[in-house]
Amino acid sequence: MAWKIVGGAAALLLIVLGGLAVATNGEPDRTAAFAEYRRPLAIPFPDDNPFQAAKAELGRTLFFEPALSRDGDRTCATCHIPGKDWTDSNPRALRNDGGVMDFRTPTLLNIAWIETIFGWDGKFRGLETVARLPLTASGNMNMPPEEMVRRLSTDPNYVAAFAKAFPEPVAEGGPVTQERIEQALATFQRLIVSGPAPFDRWVEGDVHALNPAAKRGFDLFNGKANCAACHSGWNFTDGSFHDVGVAGEGALGRGKFFPNSTALRHAFKTPTLRNVARRPPYMHDGSLATLAEVVDLYDRGGIDRPSRSRDIRPLHLSAREKADLIAFMESLDDNGAEGPAYQPIGPEPPRP
Repeated sequence: MAWKIVGGAAALLLIVLGGLAVATNGEPDRTAAFAEYRRPLAIPFPDDNPFQAAKAELGRTLFFEPALSRDGDRTCATCHIPGKDWTDSNPRALRNDGGVMDFRTPTLLNIAWIETIFGWDGKFRGLETVARLPLTASGNMNMPPEEMVRRLSTDPNYVAAFAKAFPEPVAEGGPVTQERIEQALATFQRLIVSGPAPFDRWVEGDVHALNPAAKRGFDLFNGKANCAACHSGWNFTDGSFHDVGVAGEGALGRGKFFPNSTALRHAFKTPTLRNVARRPPYMHDGSLATLAEVVDLYDRGGIDRPSRSRDIRPLHLSAREKADLIAFMESLDDNGAEGPAYQPIGPEPPRP
């Protein structure tokens, strides 16, 4: 039998026996898998709305500004609460009239890495326009765009802040416009980044950062449980839409916009799993209270219907395997209240 000893970046010796690499500590070689999960080195900003410190600080102020709601009783942070990982704890978002909205409040964590289409059902095109509907919707902030611009334009501090953030002149009127409000909010929201978690330290070579259960959970996540089919990459989402078999025949998801597509019926956006253990309840409708319930849903394969994703099927997990998956997901939680959105903003784009 051929064998050889191989040195790794983490100074971990591997013995290759018959083509299968096994670490000398008895664990599998996860080098290739780790490459898919390393944190990025920079936050992406689009060419048509580049990072600018004054713009980001303006967006931060606007995010917490009650004057953007018609009655002055709501802000973006009413639902996207910083201390709750930029979501809330309600099964579905609360309306301003005491009712509830169709979906759970999505987290804004790592939204800079989401591609073009946003929202549980994909009704938003581009982060720069995501704020438009919540700001103007009658059940949310209920603010007519012209009134929003008028209010901010009568505040000398905002006029100065917009002029600094957007030094280029506008065709007519003052520096405050609806488009600039949206661009400033989007710039700030791209700074909302989850911090390093125990999982990240493990990926970078700290073999003691995760306990054995979490390590087994990672292997299940990428193997038997096939979670990585949708929850892929460092942000643990493919940014796409899938029917995972959650109950609720009336919730069409992406199928609302593509009524002739069987695959998109009941398909909802794959959420990030960063800080997921701190963000119950779960699913687009907040119908599952715990991670254990989420794992059980996937274990039984959800509702078997024509639109159900081909990656969703009964898994037949043991009790220990379920516990291991939860232990792994818990390792994705950072220390809280850190990251660029919580820090003073300098002239250069901050790192995640």
